[in-house]
Amino acid sequence: MIKIPLVVASSFFACAPALYAKPLVVAHRGASQDAPENTLAAFMLAWEQGADAIEGDFLLTKDNEIVCIHDKSTERLAGRKLIVKGSTLAQLQELDVGLGKGGKFTGTKIPTIAEVLATIPAGKKIFIEIKCGKEIIPPLLEEIKKSELNDEQVTMICFNTEVVRMLKIKAPQHKVYWLSNFKRNKEGHWVPSLETVLQTLSSTKADGLDSHHGIPEHTARRIQEEGFEWHVWTVNDLKTAKRLKALGVESVTTDVPGHLKKAL
Repeated sequence: MIKIPLVVASSFFACAPALYAKPLVVAHRGASQDAPENTLAAFMLAWEQGADAIEGDFLLTKDNEIVCIHDKSTERLAGRKLIVKGSTLAQLQELDVGLGKGGKFTGTKIPTIAEVLATIPAGKKIFIEIKCGKEIIPPLLEEIKKSELNDEQVTMICFNTEVVRMLKIKAPQHKVYWLSNFKRNKEGHWVPSLETVLQTLSSTKADGLDSHHGIPEHTARRIQEEGFEWHVWTVNDLKTAKRLKALGVESVTTDVPGHLKKAL
């Protein structure tokens, strides 16, 4: 057996993202089909299943802490309604958000962003989805700095174009993607239009688009032709994943990272 010196091995894994074949497999709220979404249990399971990155949702609390939760209220996950921005971290962490999965997940708490960032192994990434306004940016950037993760390990995503624009001003060293869904209007036209997408990406200085997988193919192709990255969510079936891979998608966000990682 050939032994690789520790220093060489560490350097290899630190550079691992550059060696991954596209698309990267991103665990949506962690391995959320198998564990409570947006919890440390879901993120740790995603790493065990071989995910290239995790995606989590983040909100600001009443006492200016950043917690990992998708909804503005805790009712869906905890069966008890607290509004995140009107509650303290201590109040939120009294809740059990493992109820939906039960069993070994009973007693699961809402994690802080610092706890989530601490799970990320060398060579892996996180997609931080900002679920509130630009008031979160200063404490968010401070938490990222304290984590000592490499710049390329942290990507930020948001539907709010003003947040995207401000992030590129305040933290140009990080990649930031604009999130957008796509649907047809009453006239049968896609909304947002290709022109709107390109104008938004240019005006906000975003690095690319992170779209729902139902994006029109001509829009996806044009975005890439214009030099922007293209990522998609949430893909749980192999047929869709392979179609998107053929179109050149950079990453696929999924509830079943273990399944897609093996299949792709």
